[in-house]
Amino acid sequence: MSSHWFKYFVWALGLIMGIFACSDPKEMKTHRDKHPEEILGNPNYQAISYGGYRGLSRDTQPSLDELKEDLLIMHAAGFRILRTYNVHFLHAENTLRAIKELKTENDEFEMYVMLGAWISCQAAFTELPNHQFENVANEDEVKEAVRLAKEYPDIVKIIAIGNEAMVHWAASYFVEPGIILKYVNQLQQMKSDGELSEDLWVTSSDNLESWGGGSEDYHKEDLNALIKAVDYLSVHTYPFHDTHYNPVFWHSNDSSASKTEDIENAMNRAVDYAKQQYLSVLEYTRKLGVEKPIHIGETGWASISQGLYGDNGSHAADEYKQALYYQKIRDWTNKDSISCFYFEAFDEQWKDPNHTDGSENHFGLFTLDGQAKLTLWPMVDKGIFDGLSRNGNTISKTFNGDKDSILNHILRPTKP
Repeated sequence: MSSHWFKYFVWALGLIMGIFACSDPKEMKTHRDKHPEEILGNPNYQAISYGGYRGLSRDTQPSLDELKEDLLIMHAAGFRILRTYNVHFLHAENTLRAIKELKTENDEFEMYVMLGAWISCQAAFTELPNHQFENVANEDEVKEAVRLAKEYPDIVKIIAIGNEAMVHWAASYFVEPGIILKYVNQLQQMKSDGELSEDLWVTSSDNLESWGGGSEDYHKEDLNALIKAVDYLSVHTYPFHDTHYNPVFWHSNDSSASKTEDIENAMNRAVDYAKQQYLSVLEYTRKLGVEKPIHIGETGWASISQGLYGDNGSHAADEYKQALYYQKIRDWTNKDSISCFYFEAFDEQWKDPNHTDGSENHFGLFTLDGQAKLTLWPMVDKGIFDGLSRNGNTISKTFNGDKDSILNHILRPTKP
């Protein structure tokens, strides 16, 4: 080799080595493989909770084509991070497979997943749950989540150990923080050992009280250790439910306000209530000397209720209030760089199969048959969903697009 070419070779080799040595690994990723720091808290990566179940039971799993149908709709709506809840059904793995296939088919398709591993106590959902010990199924659940994270590293960016698994009102299945901590530490060790990607973040997704934002009986050493062990805190807040259970913010005595003004004011107070719950967790972590991201793992507003939140309850449930809450909660979280996994994308009817109008069946931004609720009407007007369908139905507006039909049925917030 001539001296000229040898010098060129050394220069080129040095340049390449310098690039790899000096560049942040996160900057080396492709445009469809982001680090959690790049997507969480980023308004360009809106988050949503997703369950694709369309039947009265989860025994009927959505097909791969049905999942792709939903993914294309959510992608068109601007959602880029999905949250799932367990891995013991095919839904989770098939959702990942559907995302991978859509990425292969379309270079512009980008989607990431917060993969949930369901955690419960010994004898969960029986008359005698034992909260001090864990369900033997937990270990397999976590192993499966790990397997999927390894198989789909460019899609699975977060594993959440448990969903509302520590909050005491989950009386039929909750566990003590030490059980969650065990699995979080296990996954963090796997990251340190190189068995899992360092780019994978680990958390648990739970009620604000479970993260120290409520009563002192939650303030335990295992919780403090858990807060220090997770990569970020995933916190749930539900002003909707508290319009019945803790309605301090909900009802006003201002008789001079019009109905729509009264509702607008109530929804502002609902978002302020959510903010205060978020800040209560932030305050607790700061007392521990912990400074790490806190994002909202779940919040939402139902559009229908025949029970506690409907005509004979707090009057919280309707599409008008749902649309206001969605916009206001997004305005706040986008401004403050907080990811908000809004609950949820599509209505699901397996949650309360015996009551068609049960509120749990109606948290979706889309109905079961693919109609866009009021929140998303502007997207329909812009043609964002043109060419897309669900269950054979094109994406159209609820109430035939007649907003007056919605306004004629809304009710003022009231004491339950």
